[in-house]
Amino acid sequence: MAIRVIAVGTASRDPLVAAADAYLERVRRHVPIAVIEVAAGRRSAKADARKVRAVEAAAILRRAAGAQLVALDATGRSLASEAFAKKLEGWLNRGELAFAIGGATGLHPEVLAAASFVLGLGPLTLSHRLARLVLCEQLYRACAILHGEPYHK
Repeated sequence: MAIRVIAVGTASRDPLVAAADAYLERVRRHVPIAVIEVAAGRRSAKADARKVRAVEAAAILRRAAGAQLVALDATGRSLASEAFAKKLEGWLNRGELAFAIGGATGLHPEVLAAASFVLGLGPLTLSHRLARLVLCEQLYRACAILHGEPYHK
C-alpha cells in the first residue's frame, strides 16, 4: 500500500510545491507516498491543447500502471474530509493508489476514463500547483483522521 501523486509540470522552486512537500512529510509517517512529475506537453502554434493533453495522458497512465487511479478534475465528486478519509482507507486496503493532477489544460479524457474515481476539490478552478497543495493537505488530514490524531475542523 502506497500512494503516488502524478503531477504534470515541474516546479522545483515553487513555494506552493514546497508547502505541499511539508504535508507529504507528515503523510509519510503513515503511508509511503511519492510525487512523480510528468513533463508538460510542449505548446506551439501547431500543437493544440488536445494534442498536448494526449502526450501528458500517456505519461500519466504509464506512471499509474498497476495502481488504482484517482483523477483530479473540476467535474469530479467533492467529498468532506471524513468521507475522503474513508475513501482513502478503502483504496489503500486494495493496494497501490495513484492520484493524477493535470497541467494547465487539465486532464485528457483518456485519463478520466481510466480513473476508478474522479475527485473534485470544489467548484473553483485551481491552478495545478495549488491543486497539488490542496490534495497533499487533504491526504495529511485523512491520515490524521484515520489514525485518531487531532486536526483542525
